[in-house]
Amino acid sequence: MTSINTNASAMTALQSLQMINSSLDQTQARISTGYRVGEAKDNAAYWSIATTMRSDNQAMSAVSDSLGIGAATVDTAYTGLTAAKDVLNEIKAKLTTATGEGVDKAKVQSEITALQEQLKTISDSASFSGQNWLSNTAAGTQKEIVSSLSRDAAGSLSVGSIKVDIANIRLFSADAGILDKTIDIDQFAAATGTSTVETAAVAFGADNKVSFSISQNGAAGRTVEITQQTLTDAGLASSTIKSDGDLTAVYTQALKDAGIQGIDVTITAGAVSFNSLESFTVSAATASGTTPPAVADLGLAAADTVAGATGTFSTAVNDIDISVGGVTSGQVQAYIKVVDEALSQVTTAASSLGAVQNRIEMQTNFVSKLMDTIDKGVGTLVDADMTEESTRLKALQTQQQLGVQALSIANSSSQSLLSLFR
Repeated sequence: MTSINTNASAMTALQSLQMINSSLDQTQARISTGYRVGEAKDNAAYWSIATTMRSDNQAMSAVSDSLGIGAATVDTAYTGLTAAKDVLNEIKAKLTTATGEGVDKAKVQSEITALQEQLKTISDSASFSGQNWLSNTAAGTQKEIVSSLSRDAAGSLSVGSIKVDIANIRLFSADAGILDKTIDIDQFAAATGTSTVETAAVAFGADNKVSFSISQNGAAGRTVEITQQTLTDAGLASSTIKSDGDLTAVYTQALKDAGIQGIDVTITAGAVSFNSLESFTVSAATASGTTPPAVADLGLAAADTVAGATGTFSTAVNDIDISVGGVTSGQVQAYIKVVDEALSQVTTAASSLGAVQNRIEMQTNFVSKLMDTIDKGVGTLVDADMTEESTRLKALQTQQQLGVQALSIANSSSQSLLSLFR
């Protein structure tokens, strides 16, 4: 049946054209935006996943920035520790110079003081973005560098961090830093006896000899001999020891002749004491010759071996001062060991920061690759395949033209009825 009220062909052609136009609009939108899923209505599940992952990736970018700031802070602290290590080496060299005879300790100390001030300058200057890990008096010693962002199966976010304990990194921290805290160094002292030279001079004949041995750090003992020649080499005008000062000079010369280093002799009110920064023992002494002096008169033990008892020498690198009166060679050597211990601690601190630097670098690379991977995954879900969409666009444009043509034909079919009424 042919009807002028209902044109079924035109209706079919119109519906087809509308569907083609709708598909064409969708394809053009994909081409213009580059997204296959641009809105929730396109694919709710994919759109939700993509939106969440884009948000996480944006937060991951902030994590990357945090790692950059953390790396700069660690690098600054590491640079400060490296500079401090060099200055400590200089102080150690100056102290070694001060152990020599005839050295003006006051002048050496003026150089050391300048180096101590330089250490404080280095510590105060090692600051980045308001953070200073080397000159830190804050109660908290745990620093955190934001390093990761993760989401669990339940959708909960968690932020990870690289923790750095600066308790053993700080150079100055209210007497708790490496350079301003007290460093304890073991000292060994062996009191052998009390001399009588102050009240009764001790003379040495040409064939007289007093000998004993000293063992250092468990090694074989070295024989120490005191003869008339020893007194002469020690600067005594006669072959007689008349004072504690003479006896100190004699012992110092005898130890030198025996090739023993690192042991000092102190005599206070006749009490003879050997002192060292290393463990040692002093054997019983013997005397020989025509009319040998009594070993007890020289403050030596005649029957027992005496071991150095452990004591403690304590000071901070920042408090070292060799310009004060009465500083002995042994004390200067103790200062050297204090500086050496501080050097060891600074080296350890730099090593720990080096490990942190390495971890930050690895995490930075990982975060960068992870962000790229997430972008790729999101793209797989929502990006449009431009090759496919361009092909579809061409096909739909052709279908649109054919649809318009079909609709035109369907609409013109009713006009053919006019010829029946002529």
